[in-house]
Amino acid sequence: MDDWAEIRRLNRSEKMGIKTIARRLGLARNTVRAALAADEPPKYERAAGGSLVDGFEPRIRSLLAQFPDMPATVIAERLGWEHSSSVLRARVAQLRPLYRPSDPADRTTYEAGQIVQCDLWFPGKVVPVADKVLADPPVLTMVAAYSGFIMAVLLPSRTTGDLVAGMWHLLSALGGVPKTLVWDNESGIGQHRHLTLGARSFAGTLGTRIYQTAARDPEAKGVVERANGFLETSFMPGRSFTGPGDYNTQLAGWLPRANSRLLRRTGQKPDARIIDDRAAMGVLPPLAPVVGTSHRVRLGRDYYVRIAGNDYSVDPSVIGRFVDVHAGIEEVVASCAGMVVATHQRCWARSQTITDPAHVAVAAELRSAYKARTAAMRGPVAAAGAQVGLRALSDYDDLFALNIPSPALSVVRPDLQVVR
Repeated sequence: MDDWAEIRRLNRSEKMGIKTIARRLGLARNTVRAALAADEPPKYERAAGGSLVDGFEPRIRSLLAQFPDMPATVIAERLGWEHSSSVLRARVAQLRPLYRPSDPADRTTYEAGQIVQCDLWFPGKVVPVADKVLADPPVLTMVAAYSGFIMAVLLPSRTTGDLVAGMWHLLSALGGVPKTLVWDNESGIGQHRHLTLGARSFAGTLGTRIYQTAARDPEAKGVVERANGFLETSFMPGRSFTGPGDYNTQLAGWLPRANSRLLRRTGQKPDARIIDDRAAMGVLPPLAPVVGTSHRVRLGRDYYVRIAGNDYSVDPSVIGRFVDVHAGIEEVVASCAGMVVATHQRCWARSQTITDPAHVAVAAELRSAYKARTAAMRGPVAAAGAQVGLRALSDYDDLFALNIPSPALSVVRPDLQVVR
């Protein structure tokens, strides 16, 4: 390489002849002539020595032509290959694209107000939910595809009630309803494009569509997948949290900065582009959809109700009556006949007992009143020392004429005697 460059320099810049260059560099004249004739620097090329797999290549091609996805291990078995497996795998990987049909992915363009992509992202066990208990709750991420505007909130669980509650929380803050909400096969939303009852009800109330992508189709949610990666690399490092509320507070404070950055895909900032996105979206429904988890139960003497894996106390004055319990993202509310009988902060841990001291005080008062009432009913008799009267059994015989033999019985069973 150095001789080739120097030969060309001496010939073109110094105007030296072939003999002079050969004498100065100590090279043969033919070497100088070849260097001047070559337009590219010389390269060392070594002839391929061949491989053991070359003789098997026709049979490999035949198998791949019939079964393009046949694993290399199966091909080795069919060929009776007894040599290095890495050599065969390399040749199969080189030949397979020639026989497997290609599946190109086109660039997707988005229109304003049409699509919001949704996904769950897990930050790891960094959120304290109880004393010495760290949890890994899901973060619901929603991204307006046209503008790239990111919305996110930490949820207690990935159940249907919490997912629709999270979507309503973010969309109501956005102030619009897109034409389509794109999800993967999340079990709380549906499986194999069969939506859960809560997801269908939510979509119907908002007048939108929930579309679930096919399995193994990451391109369909590429916008939100990139947002998840951005959360992991830009929001999480160096942060600590005191609880779910603190996590959502820090996340809400960070999102405006994330949405003010210049997005390479659009060449604009998401918080500026979201104006057109929101203007093309539908309006929010006049009545809020049913979100969260709810059920009805008759309140027992143990004045606790269980919801989302935890027990919450209820006003004992409604023991024996039906109670409607609703768990939202932040609160658990119990009501009886339209009257609120319990309000608790939602506990994100599991198998916990949450007690309102006021309910314990009411239970103590009711228990004391019950004991006093019972004692009052028994008190006068015990105080007078009166004896309880007992009626003789013969009185009942006389009352019901059981001491008179029945003629009918004497006819049918002459040997039957009436026993008193």
